Amino acid sequence: MNKKDRVVASLDIGTTKVCVAIGVISSETNQINIVGIGTVPSIGMRKGTVVNIEATTEAIMKAREEAELMSGIRISDVWIGVGGQHIKSFDSKGMVAVRNNEVGASDIQRVIEAAKAVAVPADREVLHVLPRGYKIDDQSEIADPIGMSGVRLESSVHIITGSRTAIQNAVKCTERAGLKVSGLVLEQLASSKVVLSQDEKELGVAVVDLGGGTCHIVIYVQGSVAYTSVIPVGGTHVTNDIAVGLRTPQATAEEIKRKYGCALASLINPDETIEVEGVGGRAERTIMRRVLCDVIEPRIEETLNFVNNEIKKSGLSERLGAGIVLTGGASQMDGLIELGEFIFDLPVRLGKPMHFGGLTDVVSSPAYSTVLGVLLHGAENDKGKGTTISTTTSGFFGQISNRLKNFIDDAF
Repeated sequence: MNKKDRVVASLDIGTTKVCVAIGVISSETNQINIVGIGTVPSIGMRKGTVVNIEATTEAIMKAREEAELMSGIRISDVWIGVGGQHIKSFDSKGMVAVRNNEVGASDIQRVIEAAKAVAVPADREVLHVLPRGYKIDDQSEIADPIGMSGVRLESSVHIITGSRTAIQNAVKCTERAGLKVSGLVLEQLASSKVVLSQDEKELGVAVVDLGGGTCHIVIYVQGSVAYTSVIPVGGTHVTNDIAVGLRTPQATAEEIKRKYGCALASLINPDETIEVEGVGGRAERTIMRRVLCDVIEPRIEETLNFVNNEIKKSGLSERLGAGIVLTGGASQMDGLIELGEFIFDLPVRLGKPMHFGGLTDVVSSPAYSTVLGVLLHGAENDKGKGTTISTTTSGFFGQISNRLKNFIDDAF
């Protein structure tokens, strides 16, 4: 690594896992190389919202330590992904007169400010103001109006807000874990940055991030974000169904889901069997794998129908030329793509993170789409202020040395 390379770190505080990623931005190629990743189970979150400060703080600290140990780089600040049922969004418009009859950067800034000038409740915080398109006089659907002649400039924007309390709790947990917050980004917006191509955005596409407690949706039309939404269902609901339906502990239900789960029971060999642990010390049972999939399929079908109804509610379902991209930890189940194509009646594919170097074999999974998307957003918006390699203390031996020093200090 070059001493002029910059370090960027990201944090995804999810319902089922807390994940920290560390990336190094090459000063020569500007490519982001993933050098560290830390993942620990999350027990302090419900549907994207902090419900236990201590448990969430501890999980962040463990994930940070794991990522630092892998990378040999100590981090001091992170970008955070924000999601959950508290996220709300709406469209707004603004209009200004063009100075000097030619649109400049200052005109763009003024028209966006005019569009932002809407009443937002005191308990809400604006996360993003995303331009959808511009109109000059009578000419509409302009993507980049700079340099064009005109008298009147109009802008349509998509404004995303979150609960101030929920955001403050996430920030508080991060700061208590010893990290400074560099900025916030909407989770599904972050995910879409690393799983979509520009062609898909132009053609029209919906990204569905299937998480543990929530499903996050973002729809692109003509290259811009046109709609965002959150549905309060996710992979934990499937796990709960398995635990109740097969009478097995939650931890075992999650393991069975990951190992043997399938969203379409018709794809399973009818003679295949699996072992299921009993509850309260009861003996293991042997059941047909088809029985497990008969429990999973109705819940997955219900979840995808919720998503389909939300996409239809947006009024943009007819403009999704590139179809649907499923990503997130709960999207990796066998049979999900086939079931999705049947329900959505659109092309469906699995979205995995792209555009990264380094530990690509470790992080090329839909489960890391959000944390790597937040990392990419941080790299694009850190304005050259990322930590340089030369200012980081590091390494496996450095951490052992620090722990030894702390032990001696405590002992004496």
